[in-house]
Amino acid sequence: MPAEQELPTTVRRSPKKAQETWMAAHDSAVEQYGEGRRAHMTAFSALKHTFEKIGDHWEPKSEKGPSDQGAKDRSGRTEEGVNANATKEHLRGVAAELDIRGRSKMTKQELVDAIKKANRRATAKARR
Repeated sequence: MPAEQELPTTVRRSPKKAQETWMAAHDSAVEQYGEGRRAHMTAFSALKHTFEKIGDHWEPKSEKGPSDQGAKDRSGRTEEGVNANATKEHLRGVAAELDIRGRSKMTKQELVDAIKKANRRATAKARR
């Protein structure tokens, strides 16, 4: 199935470059591994090198590179698109954009977890 038909809703709501990145990686992965979960995981891994999930969509990162350990080692353990490798200050900025309360007192991991939770809520709301 062409990647355009497989495009997740969060990527559909994202900039064209994010869509193109996901589709190119997905199509390449389908050729190599076949259709399915592995192709999707590969496409998201590629997307996470240049984009991060904020709310219900993906936005460009200021610096290229893997967002989390799962994008590096293919372990499957990811931070769901949150740029866990970003600075604490950057994460606080994202948390502010998502109106997360108590962010100034949170540790870096607490910020990542709170952003993941806010992203899930925003995505669920956008799908309704």
